[in-house]
Amino acid sequence: MIQQRRVGLYALLTADVFSAFGSRFSVVAIPWLVLITTGSPAKMGLVAAAEMIPYLMTSVLAAPIADRFGMRRTSICCDLSSAAAMAIVAATPDFGFWQLVVLIAVAGGMRGVGDRVKHVLLRPVTAESGIAMIRVTSAYEALNRTAGLIGAPLAGILVATLGARQTIWLDAATFAVAAVLVGTLVRPAPEPQDAAPVREPYLKALRGGFSFLRADKLLLGMISTLFLLNLFQHATSTVLLPLWVQDVFGSPTKLGIILGCFAAGSLAGNVVFTIFATKLPQMLSFFIGAVIGGAPRILVIGISDSLWVVLAVTFFAGFGMASVNPIVGAVLYERIPAELQTRVFGVVAAVAVSGIPIGSALAGVAASNVGLRPTILVGGAVLLALTLIPLIRHHRQPVAEPAQPTGDPR
Repeated sequence: MIQQRRVGLYALLTADVFSAFGSRFSVVAIPWLVLITTGSPAKMGLVAAAEMIPYLMTSVLAAPIADRFGMRRTSICCDLSSAAAMAIVAATPDFGFWQLVVLIAVAGGMRGVGDRVKHVLLRPVTAESGIAMIRVTSAYEALNRTAGLIGAPLAGILVATLGARQTIWLDAATFAVAAVLVGTLVRPAPEPQDAAPVREPYLKALRGGFSFLRADKLLLGMISTLFLLNLFQHATSTVLLPLWVQDVFGSPTKLGIILGCFAAGSLAGNVVFTIFATKLPQMLSFFIGAVIGGAPRILVIGISDSLWVVLAVTFFAGFGMASVNPIVGAVLYERIPAELQTRVFGVVAAVAVSGIPIGSALAGVAASNVGLRPTILVGGAVLLALTLIPLIRHHRQPVAEPAQPTGDPR
């Protein structure tokens, strides 16, 4: 009986993993397809932007529409639309560049909505399963990190052996499988608002997500921390670390090893955190994880040229970072009413992810004007201070811990 109640949860997690693998396939295959068909790096960048910008926009702007249409139906339709868009790209060898941009934008926009509604569906299927929410969000994070760790290298192998278009066919298939899993196995009990939905005007519903987040100081502080971590960490991964590797080793192989070490540390940390999540104080774990996972991996490349030292600190940082996202996910589910989750989750994702392009741009400008090493040291010191301040405040005046989720902690 317990296993039957957990089928929906397992199916939803599996569907999300398929979507995550498909996204990694497209990240490698589509830019490669553009490169071999156009030979233009600028067009590669345009295609990447064509996917990410609609992703961020629909995460927020489409949330009220998803509320009206229903989470499960929206998830199925978005995955089927993404599958169709990718299948058209794969099946049309002589497709024009701008038509490709439009299809990629459609797929990115659908994926933005689909990711958000899957996150919302996670709460009711978890409640039915009897598993503690913090364990589920931690397992969810571990599965996504595993998909990221395996998916991109696997995509490279597939592109090299099968070709870009065949890999895009597989991308389309992953979205189709996700739609089938949600459509056949994910059937959560209807929430009260599903039985009698409130038909708010679109703009009023959209403002509701921003208003709720602005009024919740704890959530606002946590999302601000995520924004900062994304800003500094992505700046390190995409700008500062590659420049440092080029200066010190002159080999891109070392860059892959260091990034892989962080991913391995994160995955190991997720496994450990999943086991002990219900026994740890959530907010203290969040603040400590942000301190360990943020600044050390930046500062170490500013003060050491030893690969082994950098790998050790990077693995430790990844291990510490593993507690951050699962706790944010659990707190979001605990504090946000079910009827507001779609729109608030969209705002949260947009705010947190917006630090990624900002960080890369600022790091590039700073490294060009003041030098690589000063940029690394100043950036690491600033992030260390910004993550230490909330930890010190929590130690002096502990924030009330969110109530542990109900359910069987097994």
